[in-house]
Amino acid sequence: MSEVKGCDLPEDLLYSIENNVWVRQESDGTATIGLTSYAGSLAGQVVSYTPKKAGKSVKKDKSCATVESGKWVGPAKSPIGGEVAAVNDAVSANPALINNDPYGEGWLVKITPDNWDGDSAALKTGSDALEAFKAKMEADGFKGC
Repeated sequence: MSEVKGCDLPEDLLYSIENNVWVRQESDGTATIGLTSYAGSLAGQVVSYTPKKAGKSVKKDKSCATVESGKWVGPAKSPIGGEVAAVNDAVSANPALINNDPYGEGWLVKITPDNWDGDSAALKTGSDALEAFKAKMEADGFKGC
């Protein structure tokens, strides 16, 4: 796992830098989506998670869930379009998982992609993602996780 300004950023995931979300294609063809540790640090402790329901269609760069913390309420924007295949009931019961384990138990939704190849082509991974997050954090004046 790599780190930028104290924020964990696994190099094997794909990232939408502007939306502070990650995505991982699963062996069953679905894609798991979650907030980055950077997003969790910006938002503060997450207290509420309201995902789109299974079976609902989600457009690329549109909300797949609403997340609320003590200082922020907003959408988690999906980096890919498709249909919600699963929501994370563990996060519904304990929204703090988004902060405490963003790349494991704190995932938000699983989506069956409409166009994985097209949508994922714009995402960054590995050192490209780390450099992009570093530049974003510096531009935002972010002190660190």
